[in-house]
Amino acid sequence: MKAIAIVFTCFTVMVTPQAVVAALPNILWLTSEDHGPEMGCYGDKLARTPNVDALAAKGMIFKKVWSTAPVCAPARTAIISGMYPSSLGALHMRSLVSMPTGTKMYPQILRDTGYYCTNNSKTDYNLREPGKVWDESSAKAHWKNRPANQPFFAIFNSTKSHESQIRTRPHTQITKPAEVRIPAYHPDTPEVREDWAQYYDKVSEADADAGRHLRELTDAGLADDTIVFYYGDHGSGMPRSKRWPCNSGLHVPLVVYFPEKWQHLAPKEYHAGGASDRLVGFVDLAPTVLSLAGIQPPEWMQGHAFAGPFQSSPQPYLFGERGRMDECVDLVRSVTDGRYVYLRNYYPHVSQAQRVTYQFDTPTTRIWHDLFVAGKANAAQSLFWQVPKTAEELYDLETDRDEVRNLAASTKHRALLEKFRGVLRQHLVDVRDVSFLPEMELHSRSVDSSPYDLARDHSRYPLERILTVAERASSLEPAAVPSLAMSLTDADSAVRYWAALGLLMRGKDAVAPNIGPLTTALDDPAPAVRIVAAQSLAEYGEDAIRMKALATLGPLMVPKDHGVLTAMSALAAIETLGPKAASLHARIATIDPNGPSPGPRYSSYVPRLIANIGPDAKPNAAPVNAKAKKKR
Repeated sequence: MKAIAIVFTCFTVMVTPQAVVAALPNILWLTSEDHGPEMGCYGDKLARTPNVDALAAKGMIFKKVWSTAPVCAPARTAIISGMYPSSLGALHMRSLVSMPTGTKMYPQILRDTGYYCTNNSKTDYNLREPGKVWDESSAKAHWKNRPANQPFFAIFNSTKSHESQIRTRPHTQITKPAEVRIPAYHPDTPEVREDWAQYYDKVSEADADAGRHLRELTDAGLADDTIVFYYGDHGSGMPRSKRWPCNSGLHVPLVVYFPEKWQHLAPKEYHAGGASDRLVGFVDLAPTVLSLAGIQPPEWMQGHAFAGPFQSSPQPYLFGERGRMDECVDLVRSVTDGRYVYLRNYYPHVSQAQRVTYQFDTPTTRIWHDLFVAGKANAAQSLFWQVPKTAEELYDLETDRDEVRNLAASTKHRALLEKFRGVLRQHLVDVRDVSFLPEMELHSRSVDSSPYDLARDHSRYPLERILTVAERASSLEPAAVPSLAMSLTDADSAVRYWAALGLLMRGKDAVAPNIGPLTTALDDPAPAVRIVAAQSLAEYGEDAIRMKALATLGPLMVPKDHGVLTAMSALAAIETLGPKAASLHARIATIDPNGPSPGPRYSSYVPRLIANIGPDAKPNAAPVNAKAKKKR
């Protein structure tokens, strides 16, 4: 019989597979969607969350937890891999890439160790599964289905608090709208209060789901043998939380309970009813669960275990990231030390809000938008919609919990800003953030491997050079225009892309002196470069130049000829151009939205972009009843 090595706190023993199984704790993860720490155990007096509160009373809460990404698919990608989605090339919403060579998803490692692993039931990873991941992943998956005496790792996910449920009407109101706290960035209107009140009601329903699963465990006599985690998958489903990588979008509850039998595996600071200030990110969950099973986390995992024999020292920073959200492209990175939050906007020419169709289904979004357009939003409420964004943002959570007072220009905070700027840049280099490639190139450059593997070939992905130009482009400094123009001739297409984008971001004053180089870029071999150059010239060029630019965009918007990703980029440029691209609108209505793409997850984006373009475009004001909507 083959022996298996299993490591506990301070020694290594060789034991048989049966002995290993007997020495393993059961592990139960209870998860819920789209809610932050609006729970009683986190001090929210309006919340009604008795089940998780009771778990926290005998266990421990972590006060400073970030979900890595502020929307479900990349957040779950970070969890399943123990790696940053930006490092994997798996950051963009509902994208699909291959896992790096030689890596596994953490349930596969647990199963190899003897665990029965179930997921009930959401996966939604932006990664292709490298073989069989779960023993069962379905609405019927349950630890009860395991063979007798086999240890289990089980996830039960509640959708009760999902964004779509905040706006589903009719709703029997329990929380009183008059009692909710309206954050400084939201307008105080009846609709906004109703959405926030309904959010609290839905968090209570998610708590009830957790209670049901905890009772099942107790009824089966397994409560003393099972380590329990409860966490939310990112911040609330309200706008400016979900999808935005500041604290309101990333801060989530994490409650852990270690029964007495397994308290030797608990975090070092663990005590009943306690609270930990340790910084925890979603990339830390996979290494932690492996550590609880006595498995040393593999070196390729980028997170750090916070429990088990391989728990690490507390980390000084947490990192957040945002990429494309459905049909809308953005690139934002963030970092916190638990008090200050720093954001770097690499696409300052688009608003925080953009017009993500799904987000506009929420009444708060539409009311808020209409007030801003009418000039009735105050300064804090206007930040969500304003263009351009500032290149850098810095917030002090102790004095500004809603993150509306940007300290980036404060001379008093200059040293702090520079510290966070350096910390973030070093992180991007350390994890080889591959999402600075246009999405179409992320796939085309890694066609025979994975984006992660591509990023580690410095000759194929010169990150430092690309990052330098991306920083220069997004700084919006007028003095950078000459160097950006020079970078239009760089050997790497991603450098040329950022150079062209930097000119576009600065508007007419930067484009007009560079009509010649941008016109040359209309023939660039890289579609991403051609699209940005064409958008710049169509927006700011004279009629003859505009027509030439539109003649470049026209063919690129057809998915069957150039692929879905290129078409998405071209259509987004045409949408932004508005009436200046009117000559293309009739053709857009006839486009077949199907074409080559990395997978079916991309299928809805071209139709949405088409629907947003032209004189017959429907406003983003979908019916309030969202029961039939696919959850995101």
